[in-house]
Amino acid sequence: MNNFWDQIQSFFWNLINRPTWVDYLDIGLMAVLIYQLFLITRRTRSIQVFKGLIILILASYLSGIIGLTSIHYLLQGVLSNGIIVLLILFQPEVKRTLEHLGRTAFVNRSGEQSESDKIIEEITQCLQRLSRRRVGALVVFEQKTGLQEFVDTGIRLDAAISAGLLENIFEPNTPLHDGAVIIRGERIEAAACILYLSDNNAISHDLGTRHRAGLGVSESTDAMVLIVSEETGIISMAQGGKLTRHMDAEAVKKVLRKIYSQEHSFFWRLTHRQLTSAGKGGEQHE
Repeated sequence: MNNFWDQIQSFFWNLINRPTWVDYLDIGLMAVLIYQLFLITRRTRSIQVFKGLIILILASYLSGIIGLTSIHYLLQGVLSNGIIVLLILFQPEVKRTLEHLGRTAFVNRSGEQSESDKIIEEITQCLQRLSRRRVGALVVFEQKTGLQEFVDTGIRLDAAISAGLLENIFEPNTPLHDGAVIIRGERIEAAACILYLSDNNAISHDLGTRHRAGLGVSESTDAMVLIVSEETGIISMAQGGKLTRHMDAEAVKKVLRKIYSQEHSFFWRLTHRQLTSAGKGGEQHE
Protein backbone atom coordinates (compact mmCIF):
# COMPACT_ATOMS: atom_id res chain seq x y z
CA MET A 1 0.00 0.00 0.00
CA ASN A 2 2.91 2.33 0.78
CA ASN A 3 4.27 1.66 -2.69
CA PHE A 4 0.91 2.64 -4.15
CA TRP A 5 0.88 6.00 -2.38
CA ASP A 6 4.51 6.60 -3.34
CA GLN A 7 3.58 6.12 -7.00
CA ILE A 8 0.64 8.52 -6.63
CA GLN A 9 2.86 11.18 -5.08
CA SER A 10 5.50 10.65 -7.75
CA PHE A 11 2.86 10.97 -10.47
CA PHE A 12 1.59 14.32 -9.20
CA TRP A 13 5.14 15.63 -8.64
CA ASN A 14 6.07 14.77 -12.21
CA LEU A 15 2.78 16.21 -13.46
CA ILE A 16 3.47 19.59 -11.86
CA ASN A 17 7.25 19.95 -12.13
CA ARG A 18 8.45 18.16 -15.24
CA PRO A 19 6.17 19.10 -18.20
CA THR A 20 7.19 21.88 -20.59
CA TRP A 21 4.87 24.11 -22.61
CA VAL A 22 5.10 21.59 -25.45
CA ASP A 23 3.74 18.89 -23.14
CA TYR A 24 0.85 21.11 -22.08
CA LEU A 25 0.12 21.87 -25.74
CA ASP A 26 0.18 18.16 -26.53
CA ILE A 27 -2.20 17.41 -23.65
CA GLY A 28 -4.52 20.25 -24.65
CA LEU A 29 -4.76 19.10 -28.27
CA MET A 30 -5.40 15.52 -27.18
CA ALA A 31 -8.17 16.70 -24.83
CA VAL A 32 -9.82 18.64 -27.68
CA LEU A 33 -9.65 15.61 -29.98
CA ILE A 34 -11.13 13.30 -27.34
CA TYR A 35 -13.90 15.81 -26.61
CA GLN A 36 -14.75 16.18 -30.29
CA LEU A 37 -14.77 12.39 -30.69
CA PHE A 38 -17.22 12.19 -27.82
CA LEU A 39 -19.47 14.84 -29.42
CA ILE A 40 -19.40 13.03 -32.76
CA THR A 41 -20.38 9.68 -31.24
CA ARG A 42 -22.63 10.74 -28.37
CA ARG A 43 -25.91 10.24 -30.29
CA THR A 44 -24.82 7.02 -32.00
CA ARG A 45 -24.37 3.44 -30.88
CA SER A 46 -20.60 3.99 -31.08
CA ILE A 47 -20.73 5.95 -27.83
CA GLN A 48 -21.08 2.68 -25.93
CA VAL A 49 -17.87 1.40 -27.53
CA PHE A 50 -16.19 4.71 -26.75
CA LYS A 51 -17.19 4.48 -23.08
CA GLY A 52 -16.02 0.88 -22.91
CA LEU A 53 -12.64 1.87 -24.34
CA ILE A 54 -12.22 4.59 -21.69
CA ILE A 55 -13.04 2.06 -18.97
CA LEU A 56 -10.42 -0.34 -20.35
CA ILE A 57 -7.76 2.40 -20.40
CA LEU A 58 -8.52 3.41 -16.81
CA ALA A 59 -8.59 -0.22 -15.66
CA SER A 60 -5.24 -0.89 -17.34
CA TYR A 61 -3.67 2.16 -15.71
CA LEU A 62 -5.02 1.40 -12.24
CA SER A 63 -4.10 -2.28 -12.42
CA GLY A 64 -0.52 -1.28 -13.22
CA ILE A 65 -0.34 1.10 -10.24
CA ILE A 66 -1.93 -1.32 -7.79
CA GLY A 67 0.17 -4.23 -9.01
CA LEU A 68 -2.45 -6.54 -10.53
CA THR A 69 0.07 -8.06 -12.91
CA SER A 70 -2.15 -10.56 -14.71
CA ILE A 71 -5.01 -8.13 -15.28
CA HIS A 72 -2.59 -5.41 -16.36
CA TYR A 73 -0.86 -7.75 -18.85
CA LEU A 74 -4.22 -8.85 -20.30
CA LEU A 75 -5.53 -5.30 -20.69
CA GLN A 76 -2.28 -4.12 -22.23
CA GLY A 77 -2.57 -6.90 -24.79
CA VAL A 78 -6.06 -5.76 -25.71
CA LEU A 79 -5.12 -2.06 -25.89
CA SER A 80 -1.94 -2.68 -27.91
CA ASN A 81 -4.16 -3.69 -30.84
CA GLY A 82 -6.67 -0.95 -30.04
CA ILE A 83 -6.05 1.12 -33.18
CA ILE A 84 -7.02 -1.81 -35.40
CA VAL A 85 -10.10 -2.54 -33.28
CA LEU A 86 -11.13 1.13 -33.41
CA LEU A 87 -10.78 1.30 -37.18
CA ILE A 88 -13.05 -1.72 -37.51
CA LEU A 89 -15.66 -0.61 -34.97
CA PHE A 90 -15.75 3.05 -36.05
CA GLN A 91 -15.40 2.40 -39.78
CA PRO A 92 -18.60 4.30 -40.75
CA GLU A 93 -17.66 7.32 -38.58
CA VAL A 94 -14.06 7.33 -39.82
CA LYS A 95 -15.26 7.22 -43.43
CA ARG A 96 -17.69 10.12 -42.95
CA THR A 97 -15.09 12.16 -41.05
CA LEU A 98 -12.52 11.78 -43.84
CA GLU A 99 -15.15 12.66 -46.47
CA HIS A 100 -16.11 15.86 -44.63
CA LEU A 101 -12.45 16.71 -44.06
CA GLY A 102 -11.79 16.33 -47.78
CA ARG A 103 -14.72 18.59 -48.66
CA THR A 104 -13.65 21.25 -46.17
CA ALA A 105 -9.93 21.19 -46.91
CA PHE A 106 -10.19 22.47 -50.49
CA VAL A 107 -11.56 25.81 -51.61
CA ASN A 108 -14.42 25.73 -54.08
CA ARG A 109 -12.77 27.16 -57.17
CA SER A 110 -15.63 26.56 -59.59
CA GLY A 111 -17.59 29.62 -58.47
CA GLU A 112 -20.62 27.52 -57.54
CA GLN A 113 -22.65 28.25 -54.43
CA SER A 114 -21.36 26.57 -51.29
CA GLU A 115 -23.61 24.16 -49.45
CA SER A 116 -24.26 26.77 -46.76
CA ASP A 117 -25.24 29.40 -49.33
CA LYS A 118 -27.72 27.00 -50.89
CA ILE A 119 -29.27 26.24 -47.51
CA ILE A 120 -29.60 29.94 -46.69
CA GLU A 121 -31.24 30.58 -50.06
CA GLU A 122 -33.65 27.66 -49.68
CA ILE A 123 -34.79 28.71 -46.20
CA THR A 124 -35.16 32.36 -47.20
CA GLN A 125 -37.21 31.47 -50.29
CA CYS A 126 -39.49 29.26 -48.22
CA LEU A 127 -40.14 31.92 -45.57
CA GLN A 128 -40.81 34.57 -48.22
CA ARG A 129 -43.36 32.36 -49.97
CA LEU A 130 -45.08 31.47 -46.71
CA SER A 131 -45.11 35.15 -45.73
CA ARG A 132 -46.79 36.17 -48.99
CA ARG A 133 -49.40 33.43 -48.57
CA ARG A 134 -49.78 34.14 -44.84
CA VAL A 135 -49.05 30.57 -43.87
CA GLY A 136 -47.76 30.23 -40.33
CA ALA A 137 -44.34 28.68 -39.73
CA LEU A 138 -42.01 28.01 -36.80
CA VAL A 139 -38.42 27.00 -37.58
CA VAL A 140 -35.93 26.34 -34.77
CA PHE A 141 -32.19 26.19 -35.43
CA GLU A 142 -30.24 24.14 -32.92
CA GLN A 143 -26.91 25.63 -31.89
CA LYS A 144 -24.67 24.59 -28.99
CA THR A 145 -27.52 23.62 -26.67
CA GLY A 146 -29.01 20.30 -27.73
CA LEU A 147 -32.73 20.21 -28.57
CA GLN A 148 -33.18 16.44 -28.47
CA GLU A 149 -35.98 16.66 -25.89
CA PHE A 150 -38.01 18.72 -28.37
CA VAL A 151 -37.03 16.53 -31.33
CA ASP A 152 -38.43 13.53 -29.45
CA THR A 153 -41.89 15.19 -29.29
CA GLY A 154 -42.19 15.43 -33.07
CA ILE A 155 -41.84 13.31 -36.19
CA ARG A 156 -38.22 12.65 -37.10
CA LEU A 157 -37.35 13.41 -40.73
CA ASP A 158 -33.53 13.65 -41.01
CA ALA A 159 -33.97 15.24 -44.43
CA ALA A 160 -31.98 17.63 -46.58
CA ILE A 161 -33.07 21.27 -46.32
CA SER A 162 -35.12 22.47 -49.28
CA ALA A 163 -37.66 25.25 -49.77
CA GLY A 164 -40.20 22.85 -51.23
CA LEU A 165 -40.03 20.42 -48.32
CA LEU A 166 -40.28 23.14 -45.68
CA GLU A 167 -43.19 24.79 -47.49
CA ASN A 168 -44.97 21.47 -47.77
CA ILE A 169 -44.47 20.74 -44.05
CA PHE A 170 -46.21 23.99 -43.04
CA GLU A 171 -49.01 23.64 -45.61
CA PRO A 172 -52.31 23.99 -43.69
CA ASN A 173 -54.37 20.86 -43.05
CA THR A 174 -51.42 18.52 -43.52
CA PRO A 175 -50.23 16.11 -40.79
CA LEU A 176 -47.02 18.01 -39.95
CA HIS A 177 -48.08 21.63 -40.24
CA ASP A 178 -48.72 22.12 -36.51
CA GLY A 179 -45.73 22.56 -34.25
CA ALA A 180 -42.13 23.47 -34.95
CA VAL A 181 -39.52 22.26 -37.41
CA ILE A 182 -36.12 21.71 -35.80
CA ILE A 183 -33.04 22.12 -37.98
CA ARG A 184 -29.79 20.61 -36.77
CA GLY A 185 -26.78 21.65 -38.78
CA GLU A 186 -27.61 21.08 -42.44
CA ARG A 187 -30.55 18.71 -41.97
CA ILE A 188 -34.21 19.00 -41.06
CA GLU A 189 -34.16 16.86 -37.94
CA ALA A 190 -37.88 16.75 -37.07
CA ALA A 191 -41.26 18.38 -37.68
CA ALA A 192 -44.44 18.83 -35.64
CA CYS A 193 -42.33 19.34 -32.50
CA ILE A 194 -43.95 20.69 -29.35
CA LEU A 195 -42.19 23.58 -27.60
CA TYR A 196 -42.65 25.15 -24.19
CA LEU A 197 -44.58 28.42 -24.25
CA SER A 198 -43.00 31.55 -22.83
CA ASP A 199 -44.61 32.75 -19.60
CA ASN A 200 -43.36 36.31 -20.14
CA ASN A 201 -46.31 38.58 -19.35
CA ALA A 202 -44.73 41.45 -21.27
CA ILE A 203 -45.40 39.75 -24.61
CA SER A 204 -47.93 41.61 -26.71
CA HIS A 205 -51.42 40.12 -26.70
CA ASP A 206 -51.39 40.42 -30.49
CA LEU A 207 -48.87 37.57 -30.62
CA GLY A 208 -50.25 34.06 -30.61
CA THR A 209 -49.08 30.62 -29.55
CA ARG A 210 -46.55 30.29 -32.36
CA HIS A 211 -44.62 33.38 -31.21
CA ARG A 212 -44.85 32.38 -27.55
CA ALA A 213 -43.45 28.95 -28.39
CA GLY A 214 -40.57 30.48 -30.33
CA LEU A 215 -39.77 32.85 -27.47
CA GLY A 216 -40.07 30.01 -24.97
CA VAL A 217 -37.41 27.83 -26.57
CA SER A 218 -35.14 30.85 -27.09
CA GLU A 219 -35.37 31.67 -23.38
CA SER A 220 -34.27 28.21 -22.23
CA THR A 221 -31.68 27.48 -24.95
CA ASP A 222 -29.36 29.33 -27.34
CA ALA A 223 -31.52 28.31 -30.31
CA MET A 224 -32.41 30.82 -32.99
CA VAL A 225 -36.06 30.75 -34.11
CA LEU A 226 -37.70 32.15 -37.25
CA ILE A 227 -41.45 32.67 -37.15
CA VAL A 228 -43.96 33.51 -39.88
CA SER A 229 -47.23 35.01 -38.68
CA GLU A 230 -50.35 33.29 -39.94
CA GLU A 231 -52.45 36.45 -39.58
CA THR A 232 -50.11 39.13 -40.93
CA GLY A 233 -47.38 37.25 -42.80
CA ILE A 234 -44.73 39.13 -40.79
CA ILE A 235 -41.43 37.27 -40.37
CA SER A 236 -39.94 37.48 -36.86
CA MET A 237 -36.86 36.14 -35.10
CA ALA A 238 -36.66 34.96 -31.49
CA GLN A 239 -33.29 34.64 -29.79
CA GLY A 240 -32.22 35.00 -26.19
CA GLY A 241 -35.83 35.62 -25.15
CA LYS A 242 -36.11 38.66 -27.43
CA LEU A 243 -38.33 39.04 -30.48
CA THR A 244 -37.30 40.93 -33.62
CA ARG A 245 -40.17 41.57 -36.04
CA HIS A 246 -40.67 42.78 -39.63
CA MET A 247 -37.68 40.97 -41.10
CA ASP A 248 -37.20 41.12 -44.85
CA ALA A 249 -35.24 38.68 -47.03
CA GLU A 250 -31.89 40.38 -46.41
CA ALA A 251 -32.40 40.40 -42.65
CA VAL A 252 -33.25 36.68 -42.71
CA LYS A 253 -30.15 35.92 -44.78
CA LYS A 254 -27.97 37.91 -42.41
CA VAL A 255 -29.22 35.88 -39.45
CA LEU A 256 -28.76 32.59 -41.28
CA ARG A 257 -25.22 33.54 -42.34
CA LYS A 258 -24.30 33.84 -38.67
CA ILE A 259 -25.41 30.24 -38.18
CA TYR A 260 -23.84 28.81 -41.31
CA SER A 261 -20.90 31.18 -41.47
CA GLN A 262 -17.52 29.88 -42.57
CA GLU A 263 -16.20 31.58 -39.44
CA HIS A 264 -17.50 28.66 -37.40
CA SER A 265 -14.72 26.28 -36.51
CA PHE A 266 -14.25 23.13 -38.55
CA PHE A 267 -14.97 21.03 -35.45
CA TRP A 268 -18.34 22.79 -34.92
CA ARG A 269 -19.44 22.07 -38.47
CA LEU A 270 -18.05 18.54 -38.44
CA THR A 271 -19.79 17.72 -35.16
CA HIS A 272 -23.19 18.85 -36.46
CA ARG A 273 -22.75 16.97 -39.72
CA GLN A 274 -21.74 13.81 -37.89
CA LEU A 275 -24.69 14.04 -35.54
CA THR A 276 -27.09 14.31 -38.44
CA SER A 277 -25.49 11.65 -40.64
CA ALA A 278 -25.14 9.11 -37.82
CA GLY A 279 -28.85 8.57 -37.68
CA LYS A 280 -30.70 8.30 -34.90
CA GLY A 281 -50.29 17.79 -28.26
CA GLY A 282 -51.86 20.86 -28.72
CA GLU A 283 -51.85 22.79 -31.96
CA GLN A 284 -49.74 25.90 -32.27
CA HIS A 285 -51.85 28.44 -34.13
CA GLU A 286 -51.28 32.11 -34.54
